[in-house]
Amino acid sequence: MKYQGAVVPMVTPVTAGGLLDEPAVDRLVDSLVQGGVSGIFVLGTTGEGVHVPKAFRRQLVRRTAAQVRDRCLVYAGLGDLQTSEFASANDFFRDGAHAVVAHPPIASPVPESGLADWYRLLLGQLEGPLILYNMPTTTRVSIPLDAVEKLLGHPWLAGIKDSENNPERHRELLQRFGNRPGFSIFIGVGALMEAGLKLGAAGIVPSVGNLIPDVCQNLCLAAGRGDWEAAGTHFSRMNAVAALYQRGRSLNESLTLLKAAVSCRGLCGPHVLPPLRPISEMEFISLRSQMSGLQLLNGGA
Repeated sequence: MKYQGAVVPMVTPVTAGGLLDEPAVDRLVDSLVQGGVSGIFVLGTTGEGVHVPKAFRRQLVRRTAAQVRDRCLVYAGLGDLQTSEFASANDFFRDGAHAVVAHPPIASPVPESGLADWYRLLLGQLEGPLILYNMPTTTRVSIPLDAVEKLLGHPWLAGIKDSENNPERHRELLQRFGNRPGFSIFIGVGALMEAGLKLGAAGIVPSVGNLIPDVCQNLCLAAGRGDWEAAGTHFSRMNAVAALYQRGRSLNESLTLLKAAVSCRGLCGPHVLPPLRPISEMEFISLRSQMSGLQLLNGGA
């Protein structure tokens, strides 16, 4: 299956002035590719997707694709997409993306009962593969599995990234659609990734991959060969590192801390886009200390 493995939702490097930091994009891409990841997902939730100015979204996709140089796949998030913008989604394919990723709209919500039709309209205007993105924490709506069923078979539907923290839903999702040809299921909830792979998921989308891409890819490789002892070791490492920025924090707080952690490794600056707020100097000092304890500094994985 083409769409599989660890697809890392890359943080979006920006300057202190809020512009795209292109040299940092290159460094981040190289670190992820060197970690062996199967894909890089730009403009996702971890990449502050809905807050990234439209003025440089295409610039980010182009720069990422140019630096990847076909060493892995590039996925591009479509953000808070409106119906009038459906055709413009194809710009990302022209910029080098191998697939686009779309969650339900936020500014102009669509009820669950209307999501199958909304996605069908989008698919009808696309010129390349689409990954559905279920993220009710952000969109306030969950993509019904029956809606997924109705969309299966469309030539541009490539899979789904499910980030709903619901083990029962993930189990049913994989039972119903896990063996469908040409349809990849990606687990987007960190705590459910090992279980999802055991149930047959094609891959994972781990934010912690920004820090330890090799460990995330190795989890997928171990799962693929049925080595669950090794998979458990990699999964434990992922959880320990993810706790560094996620434990006891809101989504926005964790995104800010993750970018600061990436900056501690010299890959990008700590700057975030509004409404996110940068961490304090004291928090930064504490973060570096914790990262040192986890052997995340000086190239330690």
